[in-house]
Amino acid sequence: MKRSKELVEKRKDFVIEYVKRNQNKQMKVIVTELTEMLFLSERTIYNILLQA
Repeated sequence: MKRSKELVEKRKDFVIEYVKRNQNKQMKVIVTELTEMLFLSERTIYNILLQA
């Protein structure tokens, strides 16, 4: 199933903003929370952050 470009961008923006808001937490905790919220793999989240 192909994702719409708009949804991918919204997801990317959400991940970046979430990391900025929770800078005081360890990255592993942030990634775990995002994984549970968005049903994404850790690798996907790290890839989003690397591209930003």
